[in-house]
Amino acid sequence: MTTVTFFTEGSRIIGFDAKGHSGWDEEGSDIVCAAITSAVRLVESTINDVMGLCASAKVNEKTGSIAFRLPGGLSQVNESTCQNLLTGLMVYMTELNNEYPKNIEVMEE
Repeated sequence: MTTVTFFTEGSRIIGFDAKGHSGWDEEGSDIVCAAITSAVRLVESTINDVMGLCASAKVNEKTGSIAFRLPGGLSQVNESTCQNLLTGLMVYMTELNNEYPKNIEVMEE
């Protein structure tokens, strides 16, 4: 099972951890894992590569995990955009959880 944990400070989402393999199918054929990975990569690349922010993204391919944290001190526009992206990711992961409850768990801390 993949566990996605979103970390918050007040109403601000500061990052997330995604850990584990969903187990829906074997590696290379797992649509749940592919959906999770694709969404996470989209958010990370938008924040770091498109917006040019320096969010921390630590990937461990061996364990199938990523730890992502926003930097502090963002401008109001960048903060708003990042919050929209991370909120959208949370909604998407929650919808995956509703569809595949045995393969993905979503938590908030």
